[in-house]
Amino acid sequence: MRRLAVSLAGLTAVAIAVSGFAPGPSAAEPPAPVDAGPSYYSFKLPVGVTVADLVRDGYDITHGHASRPTLVATPAEVDQLRDRGVVVGKTGSVYQPVVRATSDAAGTTYYGGYHTAAGHEQHNAAVTAAHPALVKLYDIGDSWKKAKGQGGHDIQALCITKRTTGDCALDSTGQKPKLVLHSQIHAREIATGEIAYRWIDLLVTSYGKDPEITSLLDTRELWVIPIANPDGVDVVASNPDEPVLQRKNLDNARGGCPVSDAGVDLNRNSSFQWNVREGEPCDETYPGTMAMSEPETVAVQGLLDKIFRDTKGGVTEPAAAGTTGIFLTLHSFGNDILAPYAYTGTAAPDRAALVALGKKMGALNGYPVSTGGGGVGYLAPGTTDDWLYGTRGVPSYTFEIGPDSGSCGGFFPAYSCFSNTLWPAQKPALLYAARAAGAPYGKLP
Repeated sequence: MRRLAVSLAGLTAVAIAVSGFAPGPSAAEPPAPVDAGPSYYSFKLPVGVTVADLVRDGYDITHGHASRPTLVATPAEVDQLRDRGVVVGKTGSVYQPVVRATSDAAGTTYYGGYHTAAGHEQHNAAVTAAHPALVKLYDIGDSWKKAKGQGGHDIQALCITKRTTGDCALDSTGQKPKLVLHSQIHAREIATGEIAYRWIDLLVTSYGKDPEITSLLDTRELWVIPIANPDGVDVVASNPDEPVLQRKNLDNARGGCPVSDAGVDLNRNSSFQWNVREGEPCDETYPGTMAMSEPETVAVQGLLDKIFRDTKGGVTEPAAAGTTGIFLTLHSFGNDILAPYAYTGTAAPDRAALVALGKKMGALNGYPVSTGGGGVGYLAPGTTDDWLYGTRGVPSYTFEIGPDSGSCGGFFPAYSCFSNTLWPAQKPALLYAARAAGAPYGKLP
């Protein structure tokens, strides 16, 4: 299975207390059949063993909430941990039942209805053709495989607005404030791409019908990068009923890793506070050989560099009061909003304003707001949102979509949860962010 080696600077002595595990079967009972696939677990560490130890040994630990990291493991790995004295309790299944009728044999959907990279590309082309007065589609760069001539994909971005002269230009001269929604940089976080898909549809079908959305498209540029890691999404979708736990891109240039462990974590690869110590080539937080080593990073950072003005000085200096725009990068899971900085526990210079805006969005999707490493329990140098805020001053946030467990939680929530739970929670927060992009450091709407 895939293993996630998270950065745990400053957490080498973390021990997580967990209670309330269900007792196992008695010795007299025959063993129940066991699924060899991965599940989610909470855990309690024995004295002398730390989370960092488990990460170094290759176990897949994702943050959940800071006080309760989540282990993703197979039964065999759980047995290994128990032999080391780790108390492990299952909290949920990675996979949910699939309604096969909603999967597409043509390869545009999988896992009950989630869209593949090809499905997103078809959708992007269709909405652009159907709404030329509202949508401009850009090819902003290549995936790693395409850059290497091995197939792969273009990285696509859409600019959605009621287009007038100068709108959607690849420069910062436009007068309309910008909201950028950035999804599925981590391929296995599949709910994030689907939110981008629904957001695009909401905008293009509501213009002229919904007064609020009509006003937004008249006065804002709403940019969407639906799939920031399309090669990785291809791997995830390659098993439609039990998606692959692929996080990174597919860069295997360093060699020496099993096929499933090769790649670079694109959310550790930006040119801001990049840290070579984030991981080895086979680790899930491997930051690459250098900052911006990956074509996907070059594509996304290059777009953001073009369309946002630089309103900020150094790392410790605040943004200018007149800064416009907001950047939202969607991840899974934990039901959290995370504000800069992620690379350090030291407060960002605009912390109060960033938290205030985050709380406004959080009041609509029900998520608490955290800043720095305290939000997730570990530090994350080289992230996209830190780069944009740290270099341009644009308020930038990570939304961790969905709960830690349950049918609507984890990396692979049931597709039925999308219309009923996940999308309804995010829609009002996204609309609010679009309104607030006009003066994010000013008086909030």
